[in-house]
Amino acid sequence: MIYFHWIYLLLYVVITVPAIITVLMDNRQPAKTMAWILVFFFIPFIGIIFYFFFGQNTRKERLISDRSMDQLTKRSMLEFVEQENLHLPDSNKPLMNLFANQSWALPFKDNQVDIYTDGYDFFLTLLYNIGQAKHHIHLDTYIFEADALGYLIADALIDKAEQGVEVRLIYDDVGCWKVKDEFFERMRDAGIDVHSFMPVRFPAFTSKVNYRNHRKLCVIDGKVGFIGGMNIALRYVKGDKKQAWRDTHLRIEGGGVYAIQRAFLVDWYFVDRTLVTNRQYYPPVSAHIRNNCLVQIVTSSPISPWPDIMQGYVRILLQARKYVYMETPYFLPTEPVLFAMRTAALAGVDIRLMLPRHADAKLVEWASRSYVMEAIEAGVKVYLYTAGFNHSKLLVSDDNLCTIGSTNIDFRSFENNFEANAFFFDEGMAQRVKAVYLRDEAKSILVDDVSYFVKRPFLQRLFESTVRLLSPLL
Repeated sequence: MIYFHWIYLLLYVVITVPAIITVLMDNRQPAKTMAWILVFFFIPFIGIIFYFFFGQNTRKERLISDRSMDQLTKRSMLEFVEQENLHLPDSNKPLMNLFANQSWALPFKDNQVDIYTDGYDFFLTLLYNIGQAKHHIHLDTYIFEADALGYLIADALIDKAEQGVEVRLIYDDVGCWKVKDEFFERMRDAGIDVHSFMPVRFPAFTSKVNYRNHRKLCVIDGKVGFIGGMNIALRYVKGDKKQAWRDTHLRIEGGGVYAIQRAFLVDWYFVDRTLVTNRQYYPPVSAHIRNNCLVQIVTSSPISPWPDIMQGYVRILLQARKYVYMETPYFLPTEPVLFAMRTAALAGVDIRLMLPRHADAKLVEWASRSYVMEAIEAGVKVYLYTAGFNHSKLLVSDDNLCTIGSTNIDFRSFENNFEANAFFFDEGMAQRVKAVYLRDEAKSILVDDVSYFVKRPFLQRLFESTVRLLSPLL
């Protein structure tokens, strides 16, 4: 018995000490470091498994070389883009510089934008534009469901591929776990170049299961671009069995399409190791689009040096003078974002946060309640959307900037996922997005007192506070 005791103690030391040293050398936030050390200390064997799947720090990894990024940006997009009379607004120059300096998210003018808040209208438009394609279709999506809508879009892509149009498709492997391989093989057999993003096959790539491509991008002939929050699934049109679905997506013509194209081709190099840099993928902007509607397509990922989009949200909240209105389906904010929200609200800025009254994932809904209570206590106005599940990810501030994309206000989007948002610096766009927000607010209830949550039974609140500890993994 003593013999087994010493063997266990030896294994405990051999496993725990290197794990603790690894976490310490990551130089993360002290709270995160201490959390992982406690996990290793009390449940070493299970803790190692959790760390392998969910805890590794990938920001120092260089999965795409600087040379390749140089070719995908400076030697492709910049070579074909010449912007005359580009005027950057003084009030937002620091934010625009932040994005440009960190990830080559360059500002582009001359943009014509359509906003879609209904899945039916969006997918009809997407199908129409796919049907108009002459040279190439680039599609990057988190979920490509094998339902009636998925087959409809797959058939449209197959039809274009058979006509000789280049079709490239990236889908997320984990996002499409329930989709059978035959669905994508059918497209491959028709000539579509299909890749899953970071496939999870035990034991290869298993440690990357937590890092998913959550982007929703589409570029057609380099002239039309789509970006937003809608995946390819019938529930975005008809809702699910419990409730209707509401989301927001954009169709862009103009200079911003160059940036969406670049974002897709970076992902394409990631999955295919092919540098696509030809001029034909960056055609001239149509002469009829001439305005100073500025957009930056900002991407973030767990392998970039900085959490770009999260830093952008913090900057917007702290620079706001009048208001910041936000919609997100999930609210599990990182500490910098929650701190910025509380700071802005306490400074008298009108901070409004809209969430679904009922989320599509109960565990996330429970975990978010303690964060919501903290926000309300600082003066943030929290609205619960009652007309269904609101999956929108949007923000508008001070009538001069707004953003729509794939990024939720949660740990996973800010730190673990590959995300993409369009940031607009234009009064007209800001007013349009503000109108979208206010229409949704009219279908929401205001929760201005934490008693709305506190009146629940003690054990339920204790459970929710416990689930909050899992926020970085949800």
